[in-house]
Amino acid sequence: MSGSEKQARPKIPPRALDGVLLLDKPLGLSSNDALIKAKRISLAKKVGHTGTLDPLATGLLPLCFGEATKFSKDLLGADKTYEATMRLGIRTMTGDAEGEAIDTREVTCDEPAVVEAMQQFIGDILQVPPMYSALKRDGKPLYEYARAGQTVEREGRQVAIHVLQMIACALPLVTFRVTCSKGTYVRTLAEDIGATLGCGAHLTALRRTGVGALTLEHAVTLDALADLNEAERDARLQPVDALLSTFPAVRLDDEATKRFLHGQRLRLADAANTRLEDGHVRVYAQEGGRLLGVAEAGEGVLAPERLIVTAQ
Repeated sequence: MSGSEKQARPKIPPRALDGVLLLDKPLGLSSNDALIKAKRISLAKKVGHTGTLDPLATGLLPLCFGEATKFSKDLLGADKTYEATMRLGIRTMTGDAEGEAIDTREVTCDEPAVVEAMQQFIGDILQVPPMYSALKRDGKPLYEYARAGQTVEREGRQVAIHVLQMIACALPLVTFRVTCSKGTYVRTLAEDIGATLGCGAHLTALRRTGVGALTLEHAVTLDALADLNEAERDARLQPVDALLSTFPAVRLDDEATKRFLHGQRLRLADAANTRLEDGHVRVYAQEGGRLLGVAEAGEGVLAPERLIVTAQ
């Protein structure tokens, strides 16, 4: 095909798609690069993600299409589940396999000692963020200081480790599963376990298997997505409210639905479900059951926050 024929080929316009794609991010690709590839494959107009995964991490990366992007931040605070492998006896500059080794020690502990050390980190703990992270100090990411050979003071942050269990132990390698709160650094957790054991450790592999109620079970790889036809790709999209499954549901009659979609605050007595604790709720139309948006419930009032524009 000549150059002029290639230039004459019509460009396929992007499509308006609404929903959530559960992507299985590959090793070595940044979250943003994975998002761009998925957007290009799906020919979607608007795509966003719900939090990043390091290039050296694989696994679940929920991508929000169209109207779902309005609710992406609702998943940022969700608990995350990972499967990780740490290598005892070696500490690195970055806390993972990408960094240069800075300390090597003999591994003298056994499996029961590793299990005992891990148990000490279950619950609410203080964790000092790593220097090689995107957290900012005076407007500059910490990793920029680290690359310049500088170390700055970081305050410990409280995080929650809900589940921490060993999957396999073939010392010096230990594979474990962890379910943790927002803001937890799994490589720092591995380093801290290694410090407790007296031999140090670093993370060699990390795979995210869950974000809130979403799991890797129904995720698709970029290669598999590219092999699907348009209808099959569209069928892989979860509904917009897949991001909101932890929120209580409220259903509104026709009149209340109209008022809600105009941004009006409603008395909870106008809703079909009035027994609600204060906090965020997902709101549906009673007729047809379509998602209308997210609201804040409190003091007997339902206050619209983010609304769905297109019908779901």
